[in-house]
Amino acid sequence: MKQIEIFEITSPCIGVCQSGPKGFCVGCFRSRDERVHWIKLEQDVQSKINKACAARKKRAKAIVKHKKSNTESSSQLGFSDDSFSLNNSQYKK
Repeated sequence: MKQIEIFEITSPCIGVCQSGPKGFCVGCFRSRDERVHWIKLEQDVQSKINKACAARKKRAKAIVKHKKSNTESSSQLGFSDDSFSLNNSQYKK
């Protein structure tokens, strides 16, 4: 049995509207199809999309946090990025 929503499901759009490298909006984390067809979708589908967007946002934040912590630990070891180079004066003869 389909549950009827009393209130309209609001769009997760925050007005950024830029596609990221995997095709999801960097603002609301919806796919292109999810954005284009939003107003035509049934409320239960919109609700599922909102939940998926929240999960995508959480994953994206975790990835950024992980990359940031890796960069900080690399810089503490004397590396400016993930690559290693022997440009340090202590290694030159």
